[in-house]
Amino acid sequence: MNRPKLGGYAPRMRRFAAALVLASIFALGGCATYKQDLERAEKHYTDNQFEQALALFRVLEHDTDSLTAGDQARYAYLRGMTDFRLSELSSAGSGVNDPRKSFRSNARHWLAVAAATEKTTPGGLTADEKQRLEEKLTELNRDVYGGAETLPDASAAPATSSAPATSSAPATSSAPATSSAPAASATPGGAPR
Repeated sequence: MNRPKLGGYAPRMRRFAAALVLASIFALGGCATYKQDLERAEKHYTDNQFEQALALFRVLEHDTDSLTAGDQARYAYLRGMTDFRLSELSSAGSGVNDPRKSFRSNARHWLAVAAATEKTTPGGLTADEKQRLEEKLTELNRDVYGGAETLPDASAAPATSSAPATSSAPATSSAPATSSAPAASATPGGAPR
């Protein structure tokens, strides 16, 4: 019986299928490796080995897009908390070379990324981690924006003058102004701000 030759199509198809299977295995293996790196870094973090954890996080940073959304939130949370812990352990420097400020700045960045990621795709962090994230992020935001405890106490507020305020502007009629231009504000010395 004569079978028609397929013109070599079958061997080419087999090679293509084999290459596709191998590529899929390597791709899946790569994702598992990133997840394993994250797990190793997390183990270092939980064992209070913050320098080793930070080294792994820095290596993994460029490949975070290969992680799931939940793992990306987890990465950002752990990276931020690692920087936060290192800021507590480092000695204060001076000026630009202050490692404490650098760690706190990085911690604020990564915790904000974790909060944003967790907000858009919930499920990467536990309830305790979310609470800790909010507490630490609030504390770090006070470094930048200040906070309630930095404001003077209401009882220590400066006394206000009992003299009526005077205006340096000429008196006008009692009709409201119709101009759409904003009024220039003045400092107590009369100069515009």
